[in-house]
Order: sequence, then C-alpha cells, then structure tokens
Amino acid sequence: MNVKQIVAGLGGTPRQRLLTMMARLRDPETGCPWDVEQTFETIAPYTIEEAYEVNDAIERGNMGDLKEELGDLLLQVVFHARMAEEQGDFNFDEVSDALVKKMVTRHPHVFGDEKERNSETQTHAWETLKAEERASKSTGNISVLDGVALSLPALTRADKLQKRAARVGFDWAEPEQVIAKIIEESEEIVEACENKEGQERIHEEVGDLIFAVSNLARKLGVDPEHALRDCNKKFTRRFQYIEEHADADLETMGLAALEELYIASKKSGL
Repeated sequence: MNVKQIVAGLGGTPRQRLLTMMARLRDPETGCPWDVEQTFETIAPYTIEEAYEVNDAIERGNMGDLKEELGDLLLQVVFHARMAEEQGDFNFDEVSDALVKKMVTRHPHVFGDEKERNSETQTHAWETLKAEERASKSTGNISVLDGVALSLPALTRADKLQKRAARVGFDWAEPEQVIAKIIEESEEIVEACENKEGQERIHEEVGDLIFAVSNLARKLGVDPEHALRDCNKKFTRRFQYIEEHADADLETMGLAALEELYIASKKSGL
C-alpha cells in the first residue's frame, strides 16, 4: 500500500484530505465497520481521553507527542462534525465558522474599535460576553452557574463553580476562613464516623471537605486539578521507589517497613 499516494489522492489541501478521509471511514458500504457503528455517545469518552492526552504531552514538554495528540483531538472534532452532517444538523465548515464568529465577538479589542488591552479587564469583558450569550440561549431562569459543564472533572468543575459564585460576592474574604471551614468539615467526618451515621452521610461530608479544599486552592491561586495531578505523580514516583528498594514482597513487609521506605523516597528528593 502506497500511503503517500493514497493520502495525496484524498484532496489537494490538508483540510480536504482530512474531511475526505473521515467521509471514507464513515461510508456505510465501503468504510470501516467500527467507525460506521459509532455515535456521539460512544465517541464522547474518546474525545475526553484525547484532551487529557494533549494535556499530558504539554506537561511532559514533548512537542512531538503534542503534535500527534493534537491530531488525535482534531480527529474527534472531525468525527463529531461528520456524524452531525450525516443527519443534517451541521458540518465541519459550520463548526469552524461559528468558532471564528464567536472569537471575533469576544475580542472587540482585537477586531473592533475597543482597544483596551489590559488582561484583567479583558478577562472580565470575556466573562460578561459569555454570560450574555448564555442568557440569549436560555428560555428559563438564568443562573451565574449556567454553562459549567457537568462532564468536567469534579475538581475542575468545583473550581469553576466557586469562581462564578465569587464574581457576585459569594466568597470568603481570606484563605484563613477557608482553612477554618476545612477543619470544620474534617471534624464533621470524624463525627459521622464515630456516630456510625452511615455511608451516605460520610459520602456527603467527604464531598464537602473536598469542595472546601478546592476553594482553598482557588483562594491561594492554585489549580486544584493540576495540583492533584502533580501529587499523583509524586506519589507514583515514591511508591515505585518502595517497590524498587523493598527486600521482600510488599504484602508481607508490614506498614512500618513500607512507611520507612516511603520516608526514604522523600529524602532522596522524589
């Protein structure tokens, strides 16, 4: 199979080749059976996964991987657009045009007469324009929390909800107040456990604690999702140190010996 020749035959521009490739994959008669069977719902998890893989490549600073992962993410956009086109809703060009129109509208300081280029001012203006867009699409009561996607990672969504609420004044004044709230929520978990109040109550209190910790991260200018990812990486490095330096099966060593190795991993700089 001459890949170069086949690719060239799909179209004269990268855009043409991309869209033709997707149409060929989805062809009911000659396409790929797996691709033909997919729906918006079945593809959605892959879309989320590819976005995370883009982020992973960025965090690793690997531009070769980033190029590849951006392509994989673009495939998700093209896939969804193709399925929408097949059922007569919209196509890739309409997605692209709608994006350009939205970005022009949200950047009057670049494309219009407004020339204020202060970053803080523009962030506020951006959020105001987004709120106006949400209001124009809404048919019921409007909430400042509208538009925060339910499918976001829980920590990211908590951070966004708290930022929205803070814009209208629903916020602690100082980080110390949030720390006091964290202590309060921790004590409520202890109380729920001691009183044997059941898993449902403990579940709720643990959620309250995590939400409060997310709030503290916001007050301190820390992205909670990013902070937890970094913590996961750190724990992985340290636990792998334990695995590498253990002189027996981990299951038989006991907590004290494992903890000693964990402390050693910290001292080693991991």
